[in-house]
Amino acid sequence: MSTALNRLIDEQNQIWERMQEIRRGLDDRDMTAEERDNWDAAETRLTQVSEDIERLQRDDARQRIDRSQIVTATGRQDDGTSEQRDTAAEREQRYADAFYGFIRRGLDRLTPEQRELLAAGYGEVRAQGTVIDTAGGYLVPEGFRNTMTETMVAFGGIMNICTVISTGTGQDLPWPTNDDTGNKGAILAENTQISEQDVAIGQRKLSAYTYTSKLVRVALQLLQDSVFDLEGWLPGVLGTRIGRAVAEHLATGTGVDQPLGITTGGTVGKTGAVSASAVITYDDTVDLEHSVNSAYRAGARYVMADSMLKLLRKLKDSDGRPIWVPIPAPGFPATINGFPYTIDDGMPAPAVSAKSIAFGDFRRGYIVRRVQDVQLQILRERYADYLQVGFHGFSRLDGRIDDAAAIRLFQHGAAA
Repeated sequence: MSTALNRLIDEQNQIWERMQEIRRGLDDRDMTAEERDNWDAAETRLTQVSEDIERLQRDDARQRIDRSQIVTATGRQDDGTSEQRDTAAEREQRYADAFYGFIRRGLDRLTPEQRELLAAGYGEVRAQGTVIDTAGGYLVPEGFRNTMTETMVAFGGIMNICTVISTGTGQDLPWPTNDDTGNKGAILAENTQISEQDVAIGQRKLSAYTYTSKLVRVALQLLQDSVFDLEGWLPGVLGTRIGRAVAEHLATGTGVDQPLGITTGGTVGKTGAVSASAVITYDDTVDLEHSVNSAYRAGARYVMADSMLKLLRKLKDSDGRPIWVPIPAPGFPATINGFPYTIDDGMPAPAVSAKSIAFGDFRRGYIVRRVQDVQLQILRERYADYLQVGFHGFSRLDGRIDDAAAIRLFQHGAAA
């Protein structure tokens, strides 16, 4: 964990304690104007620090990606020895240099060795419709894949906490399901035949919807400028665009020609009171937690948009203590009622009748199927008369509820 992250966590805890000192000094009276100003200033800074912590934690997670198993551009995998790791890493770097050289200058300006490297990493994408088969282009290097994928994941927090499986093809994938929480064993009397209780096995289908970044056109002069950080900029832009679309569908997708989102396929565990505005109480959060079977609560967490977290941070329990608690120490997450939470702005904002909170064990409750890796198409000739190069990133995936008993939703009450 970085020094900057530790410093922010310490500052967050100090601000939190300062706010609690103000609260403890009130007894049964209202805040003075000075105390109110101090409280508002502390709360504003607390929000800023919390957001900075979340950003640094996401960055730390990206840097902890295990690179010990490096797959080379030709598909050979490192078996772990130091010499082979160095060779694989060097080959991966040479491939990356060739790939970005192709983006900046075109195939004709590459050396014969670089062309051979790209040829070894040439990927073909077959269109499964009535159109002619088309080539997908050169496989993107590991750094590009990681940056683009991690940008997608960081934008939508649900993909960080659910089960993600990868497949080599995009064929429909039958997926078995089972909910056996209503069944239990029994005492067997002597000389008595064992009774039967079938396990109900269901099946759902995981498809592979293609998400596109849409076309990004970049001026050739900018690509040729070595000062321009193409390697960091391009995958970030493409990943963020795809991440926005994926986050929305994993949270609220209809399941028709798109993933089935958590709030669409999940079960409401608690409905708030009828109100003219979106409200939630401490009792609502307790009821929501206990609507999830205790077998799932050990690994449970909250998922919500940042606008919903803002409401929860203002709630207090029956003893007047805030239910939101900041990071108590490095390595521990901030909590709501003692449970960690994930922010995903694909989740609905608080509104009348909106399903704005999901709670449960998302590893067991929601599954995402991803086909191969993120991919990139480069269109050099199409926009040559504009002195531009077109880039198009895409990713194929699907998602849906897996174990329906593992997740429950909070829904705001209807309008008064």
